Amino acid sequence: MGGTGLVMGTMKAWGMDMSSRAVSPPMLSGSGNGKTVLILGAGLAGMTAAYELGKVGYQCTILEARDFAGGRCQTARAGFRLTELGGEEQQCRFDESYYINHGPWRIPFNHQSTLHYTREFGVPLETFVNDNDAAYLYFEDVDGPLANKPVRQFEIKADLRGQVNELLAKSIHASQLDLPLTGDDKKKLLDYLVNEGYLSASDFSYQGTGGRGYKVNPGAGTEPGPGEASDPLALKDLLASGMGHVYRSVHSFTQQATMFQPVGGMDRIARAFEQRVGNRIRYGMEVGRIRQHGDQVIISGKQLADNGDFELAADYCLCTIPLSVLRHIDTDFSPTFSDAIGQVAYEPTCKIGLQMKRRFWEEDHFIYGGHIRTNLKGIGNISLPSDQWQSAKGVLLGYYNFGANAAEVSAKSLEERTRFALEAGEKIFPGAYQSSCESSFSVAWHRVKYNLGGWAEWNDQARATAYPTLLNAEGRVLLAGEHLSYLTGWMAGAIESSWQQMAKLHAMAQQA
Repeated sequence: MGGTGLVMGTMKAWGMDMSSRAVSPPMLSGSGNGKTVLILGAGLAGMTAAYELGKVGYQCTILEARDFAGGRCQTARAGFRLTELGGEEQQCRFDESYYINHGPWRIPFNHQSTLHYTREFGVPLETFVNDNDAAYLYFEDVDGPLANKPVRQFEIKADLRGQVNELLAKSIHASQLDLPLTGDDKKKLLDYLVNEGYLSASDFSYQGTGGRGYKVNPGAGTEPGPGEASDPLALKDLLASGMGHVYRSVHSFTQQATMFQPVGGMDRIARAFEQRVGNRIRYGMEVGRIRQHGDQVIISGKQLADNGDFELAADYCLCTIPLSVLRHIDTDFSPTFSDAIGQVAYEPTCKIGLQMKRRFWEEDHFIYGGHIRTNLKGIGNISLPSDQWQSAKGVLLGYYNFGANAAEVSAKSLEERTRFALEAGEKIFPGAYQSSCESSFSVAWHRVKYNLGGWAEWNDQARATAYPTLLNAEGRVLLAGEHLSYLTGWMAGAIESSWQQMAKLHAMAQQA
């Protein structure tokens, strides 16, 4: 039994046990015995490692170039400053208590690693509405009468599903489909289609449903009384619009209908980590060189406060610097390892927060959270806040774009970005969007000095060749971060990568 315990402890240290690393950190058996670890970057991956390794006796020091912790886990609120490469200095001027999560901004229920720490640190959560059928779709440059017109998502979903179900149900009833169905199967399938598509049980026709909204809503008395039903959209118009592409039968793994966010901003998670490991963080330390000599890793660079040089040594190094930045640092990594770092692209991405003096989306359109889905170039989704319901003001996400669209939008000045976002939103909320805006805050992550991109974007070839290489230790240096996961762009990717890599570091130290 003792031998089995030792084997299981070792397996846990390597992250090989039967339990999922996505639920809780690995159990690190044994002691760090005061061995020193330099952790590069005070993002979630770096702080996770310092927190967990510190529990078992490692002496961890985190080097962070910024003057705050969290990496991309940032929230812009009053006073927050950001200057992009080649850009203007920007200061957030939102009212007190209002903010925008311009980095990560939602947590799926299945990201248990992130939820492990919100639970352990007592970070209160609230619901993030990630899908709202009452929100609008707005598509330009499409065929048919739905072009350039805000349409409720529940209209599209109900009518497209209902009419497709009608076609299928009538075909099955008339035995026009070559399906291997018994009589009982046929009956049960028709029952399902009638229920799922709101069809008539007698002739399988779709006539609409109250779930798609009313012309006049039901009310008290006889006026309006039962209300007046709305008319379904024609199938040919639905197909011509292309709006059916916005939904699927179920949500994807990371995009759930209901998600979570910390009360008061995503940086509450970073601050909770900082409260526990902040005495181990040295801010304003810009890493410029990584070297290994014998049993030491030597890190050197600039102290930004006085522009002086620093040089520090440790037994091990856990580097969580994004690969987009790391490839520009002077290292003595092997050619194979350096080449692997260079194979990983990073996604250009932009966001803008717009403070509105009136929550017109709630007051006038009765939309509480969720996304306005568009095909407007450079806009993507317009996302409505899931906090401070029915308050006087609110901050919405005016655009969230990627790739070439992000590159194009990021070339605009701060004023031009705001104008661009407002002109698009005015098409969907005419008369309210532009006139309500009081302040804005935008970020282009590919132009942020210590990130140079939103997240790692792996292709299949790099996953097959570079990814395994970067998971291995390079001497006494290990890498960690969202880029070394299959959850790139998510906090869970950073945390779980850190769990895996710190377990490897611990196993190396135990064997030394």
